[in-house]
Amino acid sequence: MAAVIPCIDLQRGGVVQLVQGQRKALDGPDADEMLRRFEGFPEIQVIDLDAAMGVGENAALVERLASTARCRVGGGVRSAERAAQLVERGAHRVIVGTAAFQPAFDDIVAAVGPDRVIVALDSKHGQVVVEGWARGVDVAADEVMASFTGRCGGFLCTLVDREGMLQGTDLDWFMRLRHATTLPITAAGGVTTLDEVRALLHLDIDVAIGMAVYTGRLSLDDLRTL
Repeated sequence: MAAVIPCIDLQRGGVVQLVQGQRKALDGPDADEMLRRFEGFPEIQVIDLDAAMGVGENAALVERLASTARCRVGGGVRSAERAAQLVERGAHRVIVGTAAFQPAFDDIVAAVGPDRVIVALDSKHGQVVVEGWARGVDVAADEVMASFTGRCGGFLCTLVDREGMLQGTDLDWFMRLRHATTLPITAAGGVTTLDEVRALLHLDIDVAIGMAVYTGRLSLDDLRTL
């Protein structure tokens, strides 16, 4: 059954929310406080933004969170060694973006098993983007999903054009993705209202929630009841 997945994005040791992966919109409470607030949700998404962008890392904090709560962890997971280290230190699953389009991907899958791998198919202007959303890959998310069958346990699909904007998401896009694969999908990017969350859950798509929660547009208590 699809679920709501609250997010903790890390930058320079703190919890942040960015607009379209670039401009910082706000600083959140510290990571431990966010873990407390997110109690009762089945899983938490933890992204090391510095590692994703290649400008540093928050490895110790990521590993502490993963050892404390059930977390899927992403950002800079570009080697089998790093993926295995995260799993060994408590990560339930690892999110792989850039490396999913490199030879290292097969080594990552072999190291932790396909069920523990979530492939990030983040999209901007209709094409998949990697390297912290800085470089485009000349393919659409729905076109490439079939190539990962048997090689991952699902997909994280972020609509970068809407990320952090609080202007709503594109339900039609997510519906196309749902028709392209039977594997689990997590939707992210612009989800702002309970109606959008309900619509995505009805499509059997998990919903990663960030900015709407941190700004108070969506209530964690309301989300827990869905």
